[in-house]
Amino acid sequence: MSEPAGEWLPAGWQHPSIIFLPTGHHLRPIRATDTELDMDAVMGSRERLWSIYGDAWGWPPATMTAEQDRADLQRHADEMEAHESFNFALLDADETELIGCVYIDPGELPKADAEISWWVRDEYVGSELEAVLDTFVPTWIERDWPLSAPRYNEF
Repeated sequence: MSEPAGEWLPAGWQHPSIIFLPTGHHLRPIRATDTELDMDAVMGSRERLWSIYGDAWGWPPATMTAEQDRADLQRHADEMEAHESFNFALLDADETELIGCVYIDPGELPKADAEISWWVRDEYVGSELEAVLDTFVPTWIERDWPLSAPRYNEF
């Protein structure tokens, strides 16, 4: 059974607002104003993303519009504020390119207290940046998040 919304993390705990990677890139909470950058990233990598998330989330749909994406990003932002789930955008230093996302969602206890996954745009698959992200995310979660049994990329 899943934990009730907002109760899977300790009361008063605050999620980070920006996280710097050693590559000069950073993670920050996604927001509706990221729609244009997000559309480029998601639709440019849609087939691979569907192969990862399609069965579980039905995402990303083949005909996703900017309006649908904006609403989805706003929902993510609202869920982050309520600590129901988290979507961090991976961005370049100047925030001119959204390169991928990191998702942190409540898990199914007792197996996991969080489900964590991430992706990068197709052109970054196999890159040094993807390798850094693959190492960075579990270390960041262990260091900064109040989780005891996270599960990674289990789609």
